[in-house]
This record gives sequence, structure tokens and C-alpha cells, in this order.
Amino acid sequence: MAPLRKVAPPGDFCHNAATFALRRCFPLSGVDVADRFDAALKRYGLPLFQPEWTAVCRGIEKECLRVTPEGRISLRPHPAALGSALKNPYITTDFSEALLEFITPKDQSIDGCLGTLENIHRFTLENMEEGEILWASSMPCPAGMEGEVPIATYGSSNIGRLKQLYRIGLSYRYDSLMQAIAGIHYNFSMPDEFWQPYQRIVGFNGSLKDFRTESYLHLIRNFHRHSWLLLYLFGASPAAATSFVEGREHRLQRMETGTMYLPDATCLRMGRLGYQSEAQKSLFVCYNDLPLYVECLQDAIKKPYAPYEEIGHKVDGSYRQINVNLLQLENEFYSTIRPKRVARSGERPLDALVRGGVEYVELRLLDLNPYLPLGIDAEQVRFLDTFLLHCLLSESPRCNRAEFFEVADNILRVVEEGRDTSIELKRGGQPAGLADWGGEFLDDMKHSAALMDRFHGGGYLDSVERQAAKIQDPALTPSAMMLADMKRDGLSFCEFSMAVSKRHAETLTAEPLGKEVRELMETTAAESLVRQREVEAADKMSFDEFLRDWNAWEPLSHAYQESEA
Repeated sequence: MAPLRKVAPPGDFCHNAATFALRRCFPLSGVDVADRFDAALKRYGLPLFQPEWTAVCRGIEKECLRVTPEGRISLRPHPAALGSALKNPYITTDFSEALLEFITPKDQSIDGCLGTLENIHRFTLENMEEGEILWASSMPCPAGMEGEVPIATYGSSNIGRLKQLYRIGLSYRYDSLMQAIAGIHYNFSMPDEFWQPYQRIVGFNGSLKDFRTESYLHLIRNFHRHSWLLLYLFGASPAAATSFVEGREHRLQRMETGTMYLPDATCLRMGRLGYQSEAQKSLFVCYNDLPLYVECLQDAIKKPYAPYEEIGHKVDGSYRQINVNLLQLENEFYSTIRPKRVARSGERPLDALVRGGVEYVELRLLDLNPYLPLGIDAEQVRFLDTFLLHCLLSESPRCNRAEFFEVADNILRVVEEGRDTSIELKRGGQPAGLADWGGEFLDDMKHSAALMDRFHGGGYLDSVERQAAKIQDPALTPSAMMLADMKRDGLSFCEFSMAVSKRHAETLTAEPLGKEVRELMETTAAESLVRQREVEAADKMSFDEFLRDWNAWEPLSHAYQESEA
């Protein structure tokens, strides 16, 4: 699998004030393609926009559960034919042995990216135990025997044992069934050809490496403050199985079928029942510059947390968690978006960022769309690219503590009652109607859509307009469609999800994989098993020593610089 391109160390800068001062929006309705393009250039303060700049790079990481014919989480181990979950670049596992994660390489073609994802699905379906299928919804089906959710294993190497211990820690810290929730992570980066010309336009005097890092943080700040809109538009987890809420405090209502739901919910996965952590509620993570971001997470990784101390680190000779700190490691921070770069072997994610800067961003808030065989389609990809390009090119004020927690409150409001479009959110401390704010942002997004359409022959403005229709009619959102279908057909959440899961399995296995694709997948799986054995054989220290070294980690100096060959 081709790695994402390397970029560079952090820096500190402010975008040229003349370029990024607040500007009025230029209406795009009723104008032709050329006029829309010119209006977009004016909106973003750009003298030009080259066709090669639209060749954005994307990758998809999709989680989905293996389930039994009875619709329960599979208790069987990771299928041997899929290779090593530690070393297969296309197919791994997340929290559970049953929670698969499919990973596509970086691709500048939407069709190429989705085609790879489809092939991974088809190969996996062909090699699972008879009768097992892939769960189409983000919220999990009931657990297996006696509520068991089998924790993923990665072999006997120190790094493999660390990955398993991290998951054991999650099982103690949070509900295991919550960790079986599935989603889609969307990786996005601009092409290399974009950065140097854009740096000249902005007038940034530092290194290209610093400019790229700070520009991605600029994007992240904008994404963070508007992320509630994606939850409204694409949220597809308004309901859950009754077993999911047993023994937990919740505000959900009960359908006649027994399913638990909220009438106007969009994405319960990102709310109190899903990826919310009481321990992290007070954690302020700042995206104004890379040193601040690293410092925020480093402090959380090093700070003991009393409830986790009560769990214990090593009890009766067995480890329960990597450490007793607020975060065991960087990945435990639940965020809607992350700055990322590909780490070297054995390198911590924060060290990779300090060494090389931000290489791409990872969106982490997308539900699986149960109406789509892959959980995502080309139209949604075009919309996401348009959304992210707009976040990059438009003005992005520096974040502060008040706004950070305001964003969290907006997200929770949209998660639980977002389809009541009369609700008000907070915008800079002032009330803002969801429908008005969402409509305004989508109108502004049409400028980045015009840039993409100019060189791709269309599709991007259409994707924005289709999403805008959801603001006017919440019944068009996938969360509303799910509840409507369940009520119309008298189905519980599990019955609905099982029906669509079976339908997608039939669609994806209707024709066999091509010979070349199958051979590639089989070879990759076999090679991953060899690589896992090599890692295991290379270990020279005990796991106790390895874990002590891991927990003694201190991040690289923010001033550290390294020339990259």
C-alpha cells in the first residue's frame, strides 16, 4: 500500500491579513460555470486556481462488524485467510476481533478509492465463516454469548501485545459494547503541486514545511467549528438495540418494536451513548499551532486520572491498561478530526508530527450509511472534498477555550435533536438557528464546489445542493429515513440492520472477484503473516521492559528539525 506523502516540521505564522480577512459571499445561483469560477476566485482572494490543484488525495478507513446469521457479534477469531491483523495493510481489526477495519491506499481518483474499498469488502465476504456477514449500521448488534465482545489480538510481539493491552484498557475504562461501534474515517490531503504556488499567493515567508502544517491546522479549526453540520447531514445512528443501553443512563425512548431511539436524533454514535468520555470532557485541545496541540495531548498522556488508578495498572500479575493516565496513548483522544502523518516503524504519532509536520487530516465523525453497500459513495466523497477545500481556503480565526467547548455543546445538541431544525446552536457566544447557519455555510461552500467543477466536469456543486435540500427537509437525512423505514415496516433496529446487511452481502458477492485482485489480496494476506512472525522474532526485550520504556516516553523537542531525503 502506498504511504501518504511526507511533509514537514511545525512553524508559527498568521495568514496574510489581506488574503484572509473576512469577506462577503458572492452568490452563485443562476450563473454559468465561468462566472461561478470567477466568483470563487474572488471569494478566496485567489488570482488563479490550477487544474492540478484539484487532484486531492483521499483514503478511507471503514470499520464494520462481523455478525452471525442470528445477528449477533461473532465470537470467532479473525479469519485466517485475511492474514495478520497486525501487518495486513488493507484489512485489520479495531477494538474487537469481530470489528474489521478496511483501509484503502491514498488515491487521487474517487472511483479508484471506492473500487479498492469494494474489492476489500468482496474478498472479506468470500473468506469469512459460512453464514457470517458484515453489519451495515454504525451502532452494534447485540453482543455474543453472555454479552461478550471478543477483544482483538495481534500476536506475541511486544507491539502486538501493546495493541491488545490498549484495548483491554478501553474495556475497563468504557463499555466494551460501546467500543464495538463502527464508523468511517476519511483521510484528506492536497496534492504536492498545490502548496508552493499557494504559499506565494498567501505571502508566507517561512518554509514550505511550516506552511503546510499551519494550513492544515487552519483547515482543522474551520472543520471543528462546523463539524456539527456533517453530523446533521450524514448521521445514521438515531437508534440502538435495547441491549446497548442496558445498565446505562440514557434519555432514549422506546419504539413499539423495543428499539431505543430519540425522535430527532442524527448520530448517537457521537453523543453520550457513543464516543463521549466523562474523563475527557474538560480536556481542551488547541489547534492554533502544532506545539500547542502536541503539548495538550502530551499532558493528557502523562497525567494520572484517579478513576483509572482505581482500576489498577497490573493486578494479580496481569496488566489491565497501558497506564493509569487520562489517555493511555494519543489515539484515545476522541476527536472529530486529527492532524496526521505516516509514522515510521516504532514511532509515536506525536513524535511523527513534531518530526515531519502535518501530512494529512483524518475525519472521524462519519457514520456508516446503511443504505449504501460500502457505507459511503462517490457523491458523499465529492461533498467531503468540497467541504474540506472550503475549510482550507476560507478565513479561520484562531480557536480559544470558550469556542472549543461551545463546539462540543453544538455537537451534542445536533446529535440528540438535530432534525428539529428550529433549534438554536451557539456561534461565538450568540444564538444561531441550525437551519440558517447550515444554509449559509452550504451556500458559501458552493465557491469551493465551483473550483472543483471547473476541472472535473461537474458533480461537486450538485453534491452541495443535494445536501442543502436536507436542511429544508430533514426527512431526507439518513437518520430520518432509518426511523421512517423501521416504523413503516414494524422493524426493530436489529431487524432493519440485518435486512440491509444481507442485501448488501448479496450485492457484493453477486459476481466473483477478478483473478488479479484475488491474487493480490491472497498474496498480501500471506505476506502479512510472514511479517508478523518476523516482528515477533526480532523482539529483544521482555514485554515488562518494553512497556516501561513506552510509558517513559517524552516527545521530541518542538524545535527538532530533520532534513528528509
